[in-house]
Amino acid sequence: MINRLIDLTIQIQQIPAPTFEEAARADFVWRRFAAEGLADIHMDSAGNVLARLPGAGSDSPLVVSAHLDTVFPAGTDLAIRREPGRVYGPGIGDNSLGVAGLFGLVWALRERGIQLPGDLWLAANTCEEGLGDLRGMKTLVEHFAGLPKAYLVLEGMALGHVYRKAIGVRRYKITIHAPGGHSWTDYGAPSAIHELSKLVNQITALQLPPLPRTTLNIGRIGGGTSINTIAAEAWLELDLRSEGSNSLTDLIRRVEKLVDAAEQPGVRVGAEIIGQRPPGEIVPDHPLVRLAQACLVEQRIEPVLTTGSTDANIPLSQGYPALVLGLTRGGGAHTAQEFFETAPLAQGLEQLVQFVSRAWK
Repeated sequence: MINRLIDLTIQIQQIPAPTFEEAARADFVWRRFAAEGLADIHMDSAGNVLARLPGAGSDSPLVVSAHLDTVFPAGTDLAIRREPGRVYGPGIGDNSLGVAGLFGLVWALRERGIQLPGDLWLAANTCEEGLGDLRGMKTLVEHFAGLPKAYLVLEGMALGHVYRKAIGVRRYKITIHAPGGHSWTDYGAPSAIHELSKLVNQITALQLPPLPRTTLNIGRIGGGTSINTIAAEAWLELDLRSEGSNSLTDLIRRVEKLVDAAEQPGVRVGAEIIGQRPPGEIVPDHPLVRLAQACLVEQRIEPVLTTGSTDANIPLSQGYPALVLGLTRGGGAHTAQEFFETAPLAQGLEQLVQFVSRAWK
């Protein structure tokens, strides 16, 4: 079964799926759901593909999801490289393996003749990465709300970690407009790039608390027309996040204050919110957290309770029980050298099967 799971992972990975462009991969998953004979296969308004494995009774359903999209733009070389114990390729672990895990779960349950007490909903969702702003998961939770027993999010390379707490995130696009002009004849006129550079220095000089862990990152920057043109526009994309709601609120306040102060005659500065991931958590002794830990211990893996910014932010922020579990270990996430390890896959799949089969108890 593990080789079958790896083969399916590679098939999924070979279909480009940048955020907002997941349609081809979603179609592939739809057809595979149909081939498995699953019920109620459909695509919702966000492009999520859902299917139901009927349970034996009328207990609350369990929703297991994995995001379809990757951080890699269209045209990325998706070539696979296999080495002893590893499979390399952009997006192979994050999250092609997670999507394949939806099928591995079905295969394992059927192979063992396990019929769950409630329906198992499988969801391959969109818009988890980049500027997707978790739109796919927002639509899922809007549909199911508090009906499910829980939401379980699969990530390919997080084996051993139990994500029970969601980090709050705020994202901005900050844009500066200035008159612009010729670099020689209009020298002295404000440059949007120069002004943005000053703002970058001020933002990156902000002191951040070590606890709760709080971070900022300027991930993209652009602007200008030519080397000999005073820039009339420049922009950046800024990611702010923290394990503490108050710390995030304080960081947001300080950044917005710097943005306001960057305004001057002839220079307009605007900050547009382009993403928000609300925080949330379930307590460490929640029954589902204890179950996830027990399933890992049974596989001789030391569980680690951790935090993250994932699809689980949405149900957790609304007070619904949700966790993130992984299928194996790996590295190089979001790079061309991304890889996952093949040896731990058997443990990861067994952990998943045990968690799902016992989630209603």
